[in-house]
Amino acid sequence: MFLKLGTIAFGGPAAHIAMMEEEIVVRRKWLSRQAFLDYLGATNLIPGPNSTELAIHIGHVCGGPIGLLIAGACFILPAALIVMAIAYLYVRFGQLPIAASVLYALKPVVIAIVVQALVRLSRAAIKSRLLAATGIVAVVATALGANELVVLIGGGLVAAAAVRPARSAAPAPLFFTSAGIASTTTPSASLIAIFGLFAKTGAVLFGSGYVLLAFLRADFVDRLHWLTDRQLLDAIVVGQITPGPVFTTATFVGYVIAGWRGGVVATAGIFLPAFVFVAASGPLIPRLRRSPTAGAALDGVTVASLALMTVVTFQLGRAALPDVVTWVIAGLSLLLLLRYRVNSAWLVAGGLVAGLLAR
Repeated sequence: MFLKLGTIAFGGPAAHIAMMEEEIVVRRKWLSRQAFLDYLGATNLIPGPNSTELAIHIGHVCGGPIGLLIAGACFILPAALIVMAIAYLYVRFGQLPIAASVLYALKPVVIAIVVQALVRLSRAAIKSRLLAATGIVAVVATALGANELVVLIGGGLVAAAAVRPARSAAPAPLFFTSAGIASTTTPSASLIAIFGLFAKTGAVLFGSGYVLLAFLRADFVDRLHWLTDRQLLDAIVVGQITPGPVFTTATFVGYVIAGWRGGVVATAGIFLPAFVFVAASGPLIPRLRRSPTAGAALDGVTVASLALMTVVTFQLGRAALPDVVTWVIAGLSLLLLLRYRVNSAWLVAGGLVAGLLAR
């Protein structure tokens, strides 16, 4: 199942989460919607790629340590192989072999999938007027440029305070610091240096692929001069337009620097912290839910997470729906999803074919 998602899940973390909710909660019923929301909220409070960490959490819950490894690897592997192939063509021919116009009809489909998931998840997450108000404030704060982590922690503290206002502050969220993780200073592009740099990035990075851009530019362009700005921007584009985790940008960068070995170690480095953090935090989630105060804090974090998804969906929609045709595609896709419950995989396939025909 995660192998399929890793192959067809275009559109970034919001779309990945939407597809996982459909497969895990609606179709296969491996988790309740509340449990899914709990793990979604928790992934937002640890560094790393959120949708990948959610896949790892689900694998851990359903299959233990082996399930953790299988779910994560299957979600990452297809995207990493696709990006590696694109990187090979890029190095060989000096330009990206994929045109953005191919995705013309796919982007509206992705927006519809995300909107459908937001509708379903919000119905389960918003349990009170306080949580509804918290979500509205989180949307406004995010739209005004507030830090994502501040919005998440703020949502959790507000919800927890409403449960036990007379007590002291709510329990600390699932947050891992980056103390003790130092950047390598190896002057040459050795495989060990590449692995270390990407492991550091995966261990401290919160936020979207655009935040990843800032981290990679500081290390690989400004400090080490292993990449040019053009190469780094091309890497980000490849991560955005291919299925699976956006963090497979690392695969592209590693290949450009040191060939296929560089691609492999870069991929391993940036995703390894996610496996460690999920393994450490996963057993705590059910315990938090059993505590009234911690459970309320988790509800607040979950609502704030959906607020972040809402703002991201709006921002993506502005770019993905530039004309009447794309609005029609998005509307029809949403109708098929909500009214007729068509599998999102078929809509993604249809969007890709329509994009190729449009090109």
